[in-house]
Amino acid sequence: MLETLKRIQKGLFKTKNNLVDGIVRIINQAKGIDESLLEDIEEQLLLSDIGVDTVETIISSLRTKSRESGTISADEVIELLKSELIEILDSVKQVEREPPGAMPKPCVISIVGVNGTGKTTTIGKLANRYAQEGKKVLLAAADTFRAAAIEQLNVWKSRAGVDIVHMQTGADPAAVAFDALKAAMSRQVDVLLIDTAGRLHTKGNLMAELTKIHRVLGRQCPGAPHDIFLVMDATTGQNGLSQARKFTETGEVTGIIITKLDGTAKGGIVFAIARELSLPVRYIGLGEKIDDLAPFDSRTFVEALFA
Repeated sequence: MLETLKRIQKGLFKTKNNLVDGIVRIINQAKGIDESLLEDIEEQLLLSDIGVDTVETIISSLRTKSRESGTISADEVIELLKSELIEILDSVKQVEREPPGAMPKPCVISIVGVNGTGKTTTIGKLANRYAQEGKKVLLAAADTFRAAAIEQLNVWKSRAGVDIVHMQTGADPAAVAFDALKAAMSRQVDVLLIDTAGRLHTKGNLMAELTKIHRVLGRQCPGAPHDIFLVMDATTGQNGLSQARKFTETGEVTGIIITKLDGTAKGGIVFAIARELSLPVRYIGLGEKIDDLAPFDSRTFVEALFA
């Protein structure tokens, strides 16, 4: 746990400098909690891309708790803020998981998101993570509209030491997913990761294409896909949040993977995502290396920010 905390601290360095250090400085200079201090904290939170609605919720809660507590120290203000941030992340309903060993085999995970978010790279990192846990992993290159995606996934499968199913560029993505699931079932694969398109080169509707893939999977294996992870680029901030809403309109997404947190000072978007999309963050990307993907834990994340 300590090693994970240190890695997350390192990855969140820019956000910590922008968000937390500024807030700590403001609080330490203040003589107590008043409206002026709350306004300064509010401004600092907004600069980290937490989002207006989320910031209003935090400030309102801080105001209420400070009134209930009376005169409190700077350290107590920090603890109140940390508690509020953890509460926002924990308030998201977690999808219930079956007991260990009871998950279906193969466990089918569909990875969705717009091009450029790090979707294919994230699949490679997930494949490596599952393989390191002793699981047999298969990749499906169903982003057939982008030749580079197939090539990129082939590179990652070699790095992770896993197998891949793919067809030629332009093939039917649902057909690739179908063949991959068939192969996964016959090979006794533990986890099937499916790379889907982030956009189409035709006038076709992307969401309709994704729905088709998932429908084909469900017919072949009841309950599949068992998870649908939406990959989001932290550096795009509120713009990325707007894009993500389109993927959640179908109600199928079960979790979020946030990439490139190490490359932005606006990591506060994590809190906006949790509150506004009402979806749990499952993993966070903290660098370019194959093991730079960490399972998300709300308390560890907040403690890393303030450590």
